Amino acid sequence: MSKQTVLGRVTQLAKANINALLDQAEDPQKMLDQLIRDYTNNITEAETAVATTIGNLRMLEADHTEDVAAAAEWGGKALAASRKADELRASGAAADADRFDNLAKVALGRQLQSEKEAKTAEPTIAAQTEVVAKLKSGLDSMRNKLTELKAKRDELVARAKTAQAQNTMMDAVKNIDVMDPTSDLARFEDKVRREEAKALGKQELAASSLDAQFEALDDLGTSSEIDARLAALKSR
Repeated sequence: MSKQTVLGRVTQLAKANINALLDQAEDPQKMLDQLIRDYTNNITEAETAVATTIGNLRMLEADHTEDVAAAAEWGGKALAASRKADELRASGAAADADRFDNLAKVALGRQLQSEKEAKTAEPTIAAQTEVVAKLKSGLDSMRNKLTELKAKRDELVARAKTAQAQNTMMDAVKNIDVMDPTSDLARFEDKVRREEAKALGKQELAASSLDAQFEALDDLGTSSEIDARLAALKSR
């Protein structure tokens, strides 16, 4: 029963929803590593229990073999004693013949006892053999599950790292949004635009001043021409 309990407990662990456990873990990789360590330890515990069961079965089988051999041996001794009794009785030694018949009966009693012990052990051996076969199959399944668990651990850790990298990248992209008026880049762009506007204003102001000077020159030329014509009129 204890052996089956061990296997049952490990089987329950193997059926655990790893993804659900990950949702509750602060560090999924550490949780998975610990899960694998616990699972491995439970397999080791189960292996010890199975080994003990197998050892007990082998002892039962050895005892059964000894009982079968003893039954055969006592049967041979009973046969030998019976034949000896027949020979002695044929020769007229009835007392000695009776003694060997008694020995034959003792041997037959031992034979029956050995056969009874062997027969009694056979159902137990059959049952234990079936249990050992199931335990071995269970251990193989557990070992395969451990391999699957390790592969699942590697897959989930890789997925977690990929997701983390993607989130980090998206956060970085979000923080470099040039359309965000609160960002440093947007403020720098505004500063550049103000400087450009200031330069355009200066250029426009300079152009206006130059136009005024040329207009002044034009007015001065017109006034000079009028004075010249007036002087010409007076000279006539």
